[in-house]
Amino acid sequence: MQRTPSFPLRVMAVTIDLDGTLLDTIPDLAAAANLMLHELERPPLDEGLVRTFVGKGIQNLVERVVAAAFNGAADAGLLQHALTVYERCYASVNGRHTTIYPGVVEGLDALRAVGLPLACVTNKSARFTLPLLDQVQLASYFAEVVAGDTLPRKKPDPLPLLHVCDKLGVAPQDMLMIGDSVNDARAARAAGCPVFCVTYGYNEGHDARELDVDAIVASLIEATRLIQKA
Repeated sequence: MQRTPSFPLRVMAVTIDLDGTLLDTIPDLAAAANLMLHELERPPLDEGLVRTFVGKGIQNLVERVVAAAFNGAADAGLLQHALTVYERCYASVNGRHTTIYPGVVEGLDALRAVGLPLACVTNKSARFTLPLLDQVQLASYFAEVVAGDTLPRKKPDPLPLLHVCDKLGVAPQDMLMIGDSVNDARAARAAGCPVFCVTYGYNEGHDARELDVDAIVASLIEATRLIQKA
């Protein structure tokens, strides 16, 4: 159900997604996918197609890449082998072609300046998330980082957001989630958190404007103009 919040939205903390919200990681993800396909003796996929596979973690990405490359015919053994190869390939390119979206650093600086504690919640594995945040020099902004394998369940399950609320000592209704996909929107709604979505993210090829969110923003710095510290 669509909601009509009043702005500026009063919050006590902000949680932000990684891929498609803070960082454009598609070039790295696609490069790793095609390195994997080369080892599997399959032709490469277009980066634009790989973009539509991103949003539910690396295992889902690999499954969709393999399905596309093998015309949907892939048994469990092949998928497990492909996942192992992909993780090795991704580790070799992680951060090499990734860029920070416009407005992100300015937005993070603005949120930190008003004293809002920040967390990053992603479905990416910790072994890739933490080095990537360090490499792009964003790690210091976040009091908490929850990766896809930090907890038993990941987005769209509400557990990662509720975990952050507990760690930061804030109620779900006082923590804003900023993301780019249906996973972020569903996790936030299930947790009871307000949620904004950016227009430029992945969302598996769908328009973020179709999502049940409290605001659609063009950048992280624009999001900061719609909130204030409670």
